[in-house]
Amino acid sequence: MKAIVAVRPGGPEVLELVDVPTPSPGAGEVLVRVAASGVNFMDVGMRLGGRAGITFPRIPGGEASGMIEAVGEGVGELRAGDRVMFATPFGTYAQNATAIGCTYAEYALAPAWQLIRIPADLDLVEAAALPLQGMTAHYLLHEYTTIGPGTTVLIHAVAGGMGLLLTQWATHLGAHVIGTTSSAAKAAKAQAMGARDVILYSEKNFADEVMRITSGEGVDLILDAVGKPTFEKGLTCLAPFGHLILYGSAGGAPDPIDVRRSLFAKSQKVSGFVVPMVYGMKEIHRRGLEAVFQLAREGRLTIPTGKIFPLAEAADAVRFLQSRQSTGKLLLIP
Repeated sequence: MKAIVAVRPGGPEVLELVDVPTPSPGAGEVLVRVAASGVNFMDVGMRLGGRAGITFPRIPGGEASGMIEAVGEGVGELRAGDRVMFATPFGTYAQNATAIGCTYAEYALAPAWQLIRIPADLDLVEAAALPLQGMTAHYLLHEYTTIGPGTTVLIHAVAGGMGLLLTQWATHLGAHVIGTTSSAAKAAKAQAMGARDVILYSEKNFADEVMRITSGEGVDLILDAVGKPTFEKGLTCLAPFGHLILYGSAGGAPDPIDVRRSLFAKSQKVSGFVVPMVYGMKEIHRRGLEAVFQLAREGRLTIPTGKIFPLAEAADAVRFLQSRQSTGKLLLIP
C-alpha cells in the first residue's frame, strides 16, 4: 500500500510517499480502507518528535474515515464493507508492516472498539473531519463545564476546523461566542457559523476588545488551542469564577504563571485537555461522536471541512496547516 512516512524528526520535508506492506488485522483489530484522513496539529508534534515514545520511521495520522476491508478474531458485529470512522492514539510503524492507528495511508488498522459506524446520511469523506474534533468539542462544552443562555465563550483560532465546530455547538447551546482570528475573511466565516463578535488579533488587543464587548465583565469560558501568545493575556479578560481551558499549544507552550497572583483575585480556574486522554474512555468517546451526529442530522451543525489534498501532497497539506491560512478541517485523500 501507499503511505506517507516521516523518515526522521523534522519539518514537512521529512514526509515521503513510499510503498509499505498492507497490514493484517490481529485479534480485536479491524483493517480499514481509508477514504480520508484528518490533518491535525497533533501530527506536527508527533513529527517533531516532541512526545514520549515517538520512534521513526513513522506513519503520521490519528483519525480517518473509510470502509472495513477485513476484521480480526473477536471483533463482534463489525463486517467488511461497513462505513466507519475512528480516532486512535498515534500508532506505530515498523518494517514488519505493523501500522496500528496510522492514517496517512491507503489502509489503517484500528482497535475494533474505537470504530464508529457512519450514518447513511453522512458523507464518507466529510466524516473524517469529525472524530478528533467531535470528541474534543463534546468534552470541552459538556464534560468540563456547563454553558448556555447568558454565558459568554471566547474561542481562539475561531476559523479553524475546531474553532468552527465549537462556535456552532456553543451557539446551539445559547452562548454568546466571541472569536479571535487573523483576517476579515476568516472572521466572516466564523460569523456565518454563529460567532456574535470576532476580533482580528493582528489589529487589536483581544483582551481589551473582550472587556469592551462584555462591558468590563469578561468571559465565562475561554477555549485556547494557541498557548503562549494568548494564555496569560486571556486570564486578564476572564470573568470572576471564569474557566480557561488550554487544549492545544499551536503557538508554543505558555509561560509558567503564579497561581496565587493570576487566579486568586477573581477565583478563576485553569484546566488542560488533550484528546488522547479520552481514547480509552469508551463512554465519553462514543457519547461525543453520537452527539455530533445528532446535531448534524438536525441541521444545527455543519461539518467544517476545509481544503482536501491528495495523499501524495501530505507535506503541502501540513505546510498549509502551519501557515495559519487554512479554515476548516484539512483532509488527505488516498
